[in-house]
Amino acid sequence: MKTVNMYTDGACAGNQNEENVGGWGCILEYAGREKELHGGEENTTNNRMELSAPIAGLSALKEKGLRVRIFSDSSYLVNCFQQGWYHKWLLNGWKTAGKKPVENRELWEQLLALTEGQECEFYLVKGHLKLTDAEGNPLDETSAPLRKAYDSFCKHNGDFSFEEFYRIAGFNNRADDLANEFIRTVKAY
Repeated sequence: MKTVNMYTDGACAGNQNEENVGGWGCILEYAGREKELHGGEENTTNNRMELSAPIAGLSALKEKGLRVRIFSDSSYLVNCFQQGWYHKWLLNGWKTAGKKPVENRELWEQLLALTEGQECEFYLVKGHLKLTDAEGNPLDETSAPLRKAYDSFCKHNGDFSFEEFYRIAGFNNRADDLANEFIRTVKAY
């Protein structure tokens, strides 16, 4: 089975304000090749942008039957799939356990439809990790904050080597950069 790695992030400047701007970023990686996607919208929320990134990534895939490993710093996204929240939402007619309508339902429905026919796995990554020292040299396992983030990553997602984790964190930092690209562009005008 072909494996595609997907690194996603969403951002929103002024998230709780009436007027704001949000962006999303996604990197698809397959067989040594990478494809970067990004976009955004005005007057949105961070959670909408976190969902928009994997929607864009899954929409860009040209075939079904793939193993898609989705790495995100969004607990909102990852926990939904790792803990099966959406199963309960479907049973409850798109209501939460508190009997309230599920927020961003249209995006969740779109995302669920796109995961059909793919073998999707969701992994939670700590966002905005510092991977280099002040001189730009890569940090290693002896860096206490990075070691802590690695241990947390493995506890939440299973066994990964430190090298795999470091690479994943680097891609997720790049996805964050892409998510902010739309925000920077809109704010420039």
